Amino acid sequence: MTAPELPPLRDVIARHGLSASKALGQNFLFDAQLLGRIARIPGELADAEVLEVGPGPGGLTRALLAQGARVTAIERDRRCIPALAELEAAYPGKLRVIEGDATAIDARTLFEGAPHIVSNLPYNVGTALLIGWLSAEWVPWWRSLTLMFQREVAERIVAPVNGDAYGRLAILAQWRTAAKIAMPVHRSAFTPPPKVMSAVVHLTPVSAPEGVALDVLERVTAAAFGQRRKMLRQSLRGVPGAMDALAAEAIDATRRAETVSVAEFVAVARRLTGTN
Repeated sequence: MTAPELPPLRDVIARHGLSASKALGQNFLFDAQLLGRIARIPGELADAEVLEVGPGPGGLTRALLAQGARVTAIERDRRCIPALAELEAAYPGKLRVIEGDATAIDARTLFEGAPHIVSNLPYNVGTALLIGWLSAEWVPWWRSLTLMFQREVAERIVAPVNGDAYGRLAILAQWRTAAKIAMPVHRSAFTPPPKVMSAVVHLTPVSAPEGVALDVLERVTAAAFGQRRKMLRQSLRGVPGAMDALAAEAIDATRRAETVSVAEFVAVARRLTGTN
């Protein structure tokens, strides 16, 4: 399919009188080359299903459609729906726009197979959506996640052990996905420019470690990082069986949470799964 001729995105925004809503955490991207680079991060998208959350006026949507994707876009801001409807008309059968709140929609029911999720996420709901996608049943209902975050959040997702950014979000992301920062995005690329830098994170699912319950892992990491400057023997003393699990895994209870690797937390959680 030959890509249709589309008016410049800035013209579409001006014609519809759109502006980024601070209340909805919106920041628009206009750079077609940058948007194209983001759309290529997941790999080949020809005829692939893609979920986009918060498309706004459709800048990234255009790039995904140009890659041949079949896009389902969930947009809460009804001001943007007419601009997206124009894209729907330009790409018959390739774009489906759903008006609603992505945090209240069970997106997995919208797809025949496993979609790639590619989004410039609204800043105010991005982390909550990510946690929901990572907490889903494994193997997950999605194929990959390519998501724009504030750089600080992106660094927390990919943080290595012993780093200041390492914590519960890193463990949740890394215990059963391969997570990396795919590209930085300067604040000047957005309209209006946010106060912080951004980055695109790419996550691909891997096999979940066997014998580990997510709720147990969450309980252990919540306790450990809730008092991250304390030794494990203090921060985990309220978790039944934790001291025995540390001893069984030869993890020194005088260590602090930020020194404990993802694999070590998983091993402790495995010891506790089914015992409490």
